[in-house]
Amino acid sequence: MPLILQNNLPDAQSGDPRLPGTQPCDADDWLRVDEAYAAQMQYRTRLLAEKRDAVLSEDTQTAKANREVLAGALKILPSRGFDVSEDAVTCPDGRVVTLDWTAPLGTLGHLVQEDICVLQKQGAEHVMTGAVLCFPANWRLAEKINRPLTGIHEPVDEYDDNIARRVQRLFDGVQVGRPLWRFNKLPYSDPDLHQPYKRTLGDDVPYTRSERQCILRLPQTGAVVFTIHSFVVRSGQ
Repeated sequence: MPLILQNNLPDAQSGDPRLPGTQPCDADDWLRVDEAYAAQMQYRTRLLAEKRDAVLSEDTQTAKANREVLAGALKILPSRGFDVSEDAVTCPDGRVVTLDWTAPLGTLGHLVQEDICVLQKQGAEHVMTGAVLCFPANWRLAEKINRPLTGIHEPVDEYDDNIARRVQRLFDGVQVGRPLWRFNKLPYSDPDLHQPYKRTLGDDVPYTRSERQCILRLPQTGAVVFTIHSFVVRSGQ
């Protein structure tokens, strides 16, 4: 397990950091590159090679939305220090990633620090239909994929009917070109970014983990994308 730390947590945000506690952000601000990019991407590449079935789920039936996420990211990446060509991307750390449109989420997993979940409206709720999730914080992709929002959050005590309605309204109401973002901040004993199982806290909690989460709507398919940029810093920073 590599020790990968950032210098700072995400930008300060006013308001209640609990769900849904969101703020608007710029249209392309759902992708960021920070000082941990090279180290995080090395870890993501290893996880995608060694634990691919655990960290990636993409179905041919939802391929259109997944391809749209990749296409949207490719428009942003040049402003983040990437060199994008017709069939490959040169990343800020020097890696060259081939564009595989048959596995768009897997390709994104090799390009960006963000974990990316794609949710599509089925009946009254949005259902997670695809995801690349290399850095889970106490949840496993296999338990959440193809489940609606209420099912995804079932183990969360704070996720009551009121919160569920508010979150569903967010997913229904988020507009194309007007993403929303929020963050959380929790103490951790173990700095490992890949923690699919519930953490245990001892007396010593030397690290703080935070997720900068963005919600955006895709213009063509109407799917909603939920992105997670993970930060780990030493406590007190």
